[in-house]
Amino acid sequence: METVEVVLAMLVAVIASAYLARLLPVALPLPLIQIALGAVISGVFRHGVALDPDIFFLLFLPPLLFVDGWRIPKIGLFRDKATILELALGLVMFTVAGAGWLLHWMIPAMPLAVAFALAAIVAPTDPVAVSSITARVPMPPRLQHIIEGESLLNDASGLVCFRFAVAAAMTGQFSPTRASLTFLWIALAGVAAGVAITVAITRTHGILQRRFGETDGVPVLINLLTPFGAYLVAERLNASGILAAVAAGVTMSYLELSGAATPGTRIRRNVIWDTLQFTLNGTMFVLLGEQLPDIVRGALHPAGGAPFDLAWLAGRALALSVGLVLLRFAWVWISLQLTLLNRKRLGRQLFKPRLRVMLATSVSGVRGALTMAGVMTLPLSLPNGDPFPARQLAIFLAATVIVFSLLLASAALPAVLRGLTMPDEPEATCSEDDARHAATQAAITALEQAQKADAGTADQHGQALAHVLRLYRHRLATADAAVGHSDAQALQRTERQYRLLALNAERDTVLRLARRMDVSDETARKLLRQIDLLEARYQQD
Repeated sequence: METVEVVLAMLVAVIASAYLARLLPVALPLPLIQIALGAVISGVFRHGVALDPDIFFLLFLPPLLFVDGWRIPKIGLFRDKATILELALGLVMFTVAGAGWLLHWMIPAMPLAVAFALAAIVAPTDPVAVSSITARVPMPPRLQHIIEGESLLNDASGLVCFRFAVAAAMTGQFSPTRASLTFLWIALAGVAAGVAITVAITRTHGILQRRFGETDGVPVLINLLTPFGAYLVAERLNASGILAAVAAGVTMSYLELSGAATPGTRIRRNVIWDTLQFTLNGTMFVLLGEQLPDIVRGALHPAGGAPFDLAWLAGRALALSVGLVLLRFAWVWISLQLTLLNRKRLGRQLFKPRLRVMLATSVSGVRGALTMAGVMTLPLSLPNGDPFPARQLAIFLAATVIVFSLLLASAALPAVLRGLTMPDEPEATCSEDDARHAATQAAITALEQAQKADAGTADQHGQALAHVLRLYRHRLATADAAVGHSDAQALQRTERQYRLLALNAERDTVLRLARRMDVSDETARKLLRQIDLLEARYQQD
């Protein structure tokens, strides 16, 4: 019963954090407030919810990574794929090497393999934490797309490095060839599993829907279960469940362009996913806050070892946190110079970013609950029965890095980003106004064809169709007067039929533009939501 009370208190803390973020005189990032509330809950109940890493990964990460992959702008993701891969792969390896040697140099008692394991688990940025920061800080869209893309893809490289560093600490052996082959399998099989499971579930659901009809709520539930299916299948294949969830989300964003989902399903699905995303995001950080008191006690008084001095611990934690920022800045600068040299060699237009762009990219490397869950998987003991070296110290340092990165980003990003300019994003073939115009033209064409087909039918049909046509032509700056009618109810029913016909034509046009990537994902979703809401309104009349 007490565990249920703690869980309910966590959910209340998530709600309270949203209001506290608005009430506090100092602008603090929402994750920090949630971490603080989690620590309070742990103190009130004298214990929090035990963080089982396997359960945490299964319950929290698949849906959150799925929705992030689903909603990330694909045009920006593919346009800046080279930069994103440099950060997601190259930066992780660079950080593991640099931070690992730094840790071993600062703390000689920490074996090199353990230092590399800790460096590997703090190297990836957390997509949930990144989203929480960028939601409150106005960031140039192109930079935000790069940071979000990096955070979605760098988990696989970080977790592979972590896995092999732990194996080296346990056995004293390391094989670069085996590590490389394992990384390829984990990444490629994870992506393949996510794509295959999502396509299979969507196609199967489509067949069942056409044959047996649809039940309210079933499509939304299937959509909610898809990321868990992708994650579990990938884990069974010893691949990356994290990449599988991301790939499932990206795949779903393409599959939804088929227009198979009904307007009501899309509306309910968006509302449920927004609520679930807010709840799980907040619960993750509250859960992290609940672990902090025990983590600090365990680091100050490690089992079977001499207690550490708090000032010594704080100094090492601060040095590691600053070192991670400097390593990130160094990699960003090096990769930027290489990119400029390559563009110059190819004769392309050069844009030399200002120092503030590199600073913004460096301090945007926010760590989150993913790092904490990963470091908690460190073994308790070695094969010979001895305690795993520096385990509590590693957990404390990882928790400190999370808090420091959140504080740094919330304090530095507003100042660094103020007035920051980035290269203009290449415009989509169609702007939002162009897409609206094309959809309206398609609606008018569909209505005109219906007008020809219905010539000679009842007068109320002609009145209703003419009225709908005027509404759409008015949208194209053609003002017309309203038309009177005698049979109001019959006219309204007929008018509704033509309105739905026109809305279907609008939707088909927007989906076609999105499939051809002539219009951005954000614009397509915005227009589809407006069309769906109108259609839901007319269907309820």
